[in-house]
Amino acid sequence: MHIILVPGFWLDGSSWSEVTPPLVAAGHQVHPLTLPGLEAADASRAGIGLREHIDAVVSAIDAIDDRVVLVGHSGGGGIIHGAVDARPDRVIRAVYVDSGPLGEGGVINDELPADGDDVPLPPWEQFEDADLTDLTEELRAAFRARAVPEPRGVAYDQQHLSDERRYGVPATVIACEFPSAQLHEWIEAGHPFVAELGRIKDVEYVDLPTGHWPQFTRPAELGAAILAAVDRTAG
Repeated sequence: MHIILVPGFWLDGSSWSEVTPPLVAAGHQVHPLTLPGLEAADASRAGIGLREHIDAVVSAIDAIDDRVVLVGHSGGGGIIHGAVDARPDRVIRAVYVDSGPLGEGGVINDELPADGDDVPLPPWEQFEDADLTDLTEELRAAFRARAVPEPRGVAYDQQHLSDERRYGVPATVIACEFPSAQLHEWIEAGHPFVAELGRIKDVEYVDLPTGHWPQFTRPAELGAAILAAVDRTAG
């Protein structure tokens, strides 16, 4: 199976390096993406928005002569959902890692402070305690050293979708910061945050209790959870 891995904000494809070994060992082909503007701290992020990141994922799908599994962490969840909408016949499963699908007109996070075309990684004090669970001082230092500013447009642009076949693509939600029981409660209450998720016909939930960056805090467990979702799909 081909597995396309889309990182969350401030991260490049190498952020999946401790997650991929069990996937590779099981014989799957992994494609960790570095999205436009995330190549280096000094890369230009001018003119790069949400659509450019979605298009980069769609191009990766089109380059593979087979159906694929998409995995998106954090803001990458909104990106892979846009790609599912663009290629609903090519994606066999979407895996949302502490994230979910972003619906029509939604934005990933337009409250993040921007500096021109850049959204730098904020100070840790600006995150919720739940975000930082298990993220030790050593891991925080390593994260900040590798962090690349996110293109402002990716965080601020509205999502635009056009193909309701996206609701027929099976999804897996790996719930870290919020337990799956909380997500179910929000769906039942009609919370707008999970409205798009509630429309997907086939969703499975996997609890992996940790903070918002399980690829750093619990990478082996995250790799196992993704592998299990892929194996269930292949089966």
